[in-house]
Amino acid sequence: MFVLSKDGKPLMPCHPARARELLGKGRAAVARQVPFTIRLRDRTLTESEVDGVQLRIDPGSRGTGLVLTDEKKETKGEGRTVTVRRGLISVELRHRGSQIHLCMLQRAGYRHRRRSANCRYRARRSQNRVAALGRLPPSLRHRVDTTVSIATRMCRYAPITEIHVESVAFDTHSMSADSTPRGVEYRHGPLAGTDARAYLRTRWGSACAYCGATGVPLNIDHLQPRSRGGSDRVSNLVLACAPCNQAKGSQPVRIFLAHRPELLAEILRQTRAPLHDAAAMNSTRLRLLESLARLGRPVHGWPGVLTQRMRITAGLRKTHTLDALCVGAPDHEGGSTVVRVPRHVLVVKATGRGSYARTTPDRFGFPRLRRARGKQHFGYVTGDLVRASVPSGKWAGTWTGRISVRARGQHSLATPRGRINVNHRNLRLLQRGDGYGYGRRDDIADDSLGKSLERLPVAS
Repeated sequence: MFVLSKDGKPLMPCHPARARELLGKGRAAVARQVPFTIRLRDRTLTESEVDGVQLRIDPGSRGTGLVLTDEKKETKGEGRTVTVRRGLISVELRHRGSQIHLCMLQRAGYRHRRRSANCRYRARRSQNRVAALGRLPPSLRHRVDTTVSIATRMCRYAPITEIHVESVAFDTHSMSADSTPRGVEYRHGPLAGTDARAYLRTRWGSACAYCGATGVPLNIDHLQPRSRGGSDRVSNLVLACAPCNQAKGSQPVRIFLAHRPELLAEILRQTRAPLHDAAAMNSTRLRLLESLARLGRPVHGWPGVLTQRMRITAGLRKTHTLDALCVGAPDHEGGSTVVRVPRHVLVVKATGRGSYARTTPDRFGFPRLRRARGKQHFGYVTGDLVRASVPSGKWAGTWTGRISVRARGQHSLATPRGRINVNHRNLRLLQRGDGYGYGRRDDIADDSLGKSLERLPVAS
């Protein structure tokens, strides 16, 4: 649990049992519900002993792990001194970059339709504007901004002295090649000396990939349609006859060939993994380090090989939070030993703060209905954390969760048993919505390591 001093300064995190004891004795008060933070009533920062903790970050394309750790030196047998690392608090941040990317594609489709229907003479906007140097698309900038936002909050609630980040650059050329390119081979891609159609004819034997028809006109088809996030990468392209291409339409190949698993497996064997995630990491790696440096703490970048080595040595499975726990080496030297793994992970999902759109469009981009301009109804906004006291009926009792507001005052509350409708008079505000949804999941290592950690106090 996060702990603040009487004057609002961060102190060392404590065990949940200790937090319950302080709250029961009246020595502390709840400062924030999620992440759960208490504030002491009888002790200031100058009266406390604060050693400081480290923030370790394992960035990812779809999710990022953040873990607070502390390191201490212990003397083992034969007088050997080692540095042990204890995980205190784990946070898993789930990005919504893919959702933002799809919304940008949808907006571009609306604009393209209007431009082609009404303004045939008008050039595309992307050709009229010059992008600023170092500009990131919204879907990538979101990954950096949300990671820095959560790191900023953790710096506000914990005495973080340094930040360790796994900084990995992916070689997308080697990932897309059949073998590791060397020397001059790096200058040539899969289409060197040919074009896409000739390359696909050679690769698929001038036959339809779905029905095997030959001697007929063949079209180029996307296995993962562009409307569903697919790219024009040559490994995402196949040859298809006109009937098969029309029958497939905008379906992913896994759905189109679900009734023919053998053919589906054969086609997928000849494809390669998408490079979206690797390209996103390469684009945001340096920007994330620069943004974290503005927090005023020393930032250290570490290669992924050290993280993998420590994780395998400690017997941990691969998750973002466990990778974050293993980022870096103690004292910047090595010889680390992980002796504590947080059992519970705070899952933070980026949900946004709503939409600025004033109308709801149909699938063609035409306005279908108007949206209410006001987002606050009876003092509540969608995303607020509330406690509902239902006096009677099927859902009688006390419920805690996040609400979706309605103009008539009968708000929708998300509970573990499903959504219920609660009148605004029976609600009590616990925490304002901040654009994130919160949950919790268990995160423990292998059974052998889990048993060895049972005796240790584990932070939540």
